[in-house]
Amino acid sequence: MPAAAGPHPRNRHQGRYDMARLLAANPALRAHLRRTPDGGQSIDFSDPLAVRELNRALLASDYGIGHWDIPAGYLCPPVPGRADYLHGLADLLAADAGGTVPRGPGVRVLDIGVGANCIYPLLGQAEYGWSFVGSDIDPVALRSAAANVQDNGLDRLIELRLQHARGSLFAGVVHAQDRFHLTLCNPPFHASAREAAQGSQRKLRNLGGGKPAPRGRPPLLNFGGQANELWCTGGEASFLRRMIRESVAVQAQVLWFSSLVAKREHLADLHRQLSRAGALEVREVAMAQGSKQSRFVAWTFHAADRRRAWCLPQCDHHDLGTGTGSPLSTLTCRASTRSPPPWK
Repeated sequence: MPAAAGPHPRNRHQGRYDMARLLAANPALRAHLRRTPDGGQSIDFSDPLAVRELNRALLASDYGIGHWDIPAGYLCPPVPGRADYLHGLADLLAADAGGTVPRGPGVRVLDIGVGANCIYPLLGQAEYGWSFVGSDIDPVALRSAAANVQDNGLDRLIELRLQHARGSLFAGVVHAQDRFHLTLCNPPFHASAREAAQGSQRKLRNLGGGKPAPRGRPPLLNFGGQANELWCTGGEASFLRRMIRESVAVQAQVLWFSSLVAKREHLADLHRQLSRAGALEVREVAMAQGSKQSRFVAWTFHAADRRRAWCLPQCDHHDLGTGTGSPLSTLTCRASTRSPPPWK
């Protein structure tokens, strides 16, 4: 898999941030600006409050998301990287639809571990009009996610489900009548709280906030994160093996499964596991944000002809201008008649 050269071409976040535009969208960001060595403006990315205000500005200015908040200590995701994952998934669907990008609420996506931030459903709905189901084991996170959904008027397009079985990923949240074009996941990639704390300290050093945390005190996390968001027994490799095993049971209900993979050394084992599970196709998609290289892995149990037929009967074809002079071919997919109730 070749390394990505930069953000996805459809990513709205190319190059430096337009701080004047972001300040207009969220004046509270001004308190967190600092001067860069070349005379520009940026924020202290090791400061969780600054990152939160930047996210609010990006979501408001670029995606029309007027309300967004998270409880203290919960994961505050970098918006550009999350958007890249969604654009890569859209490309997967486009490849199965003759080069068109399926859009509209008829495209259903399952977010495993939606979190308090609800970032993937909010971005995916804004960019592509998709409908989402987001699951989580944390009721506090779901209450925060529900507030983000409701305050932006997206109750009928984003449904939230509590995962009661902490050891399960798909069982209990994928219902018998469900059909999903995509699943996505940002898995916990540390194997213990200690490993998560060490990883956070490394991230702080890389961001320039390199003072070590006092003995016995966990480092301040610029992107935050609860225990279940950052680590699980066995770490990322164990989590993804479990996801692959569980995907077999619901393979008829999902077109493409996917997950971010933080550690490149896990890829070879994932391919072995997917081969044993009977996946017909596996894709690795590289992503890049600045100097950071990342990736996601996607797999399907459906042959190419079945994938092509998955959406087409309920979709209308359109050509939409991209603003760059070239048309973007899309499929607008209608929602099913069933309206999911909001999570309570």
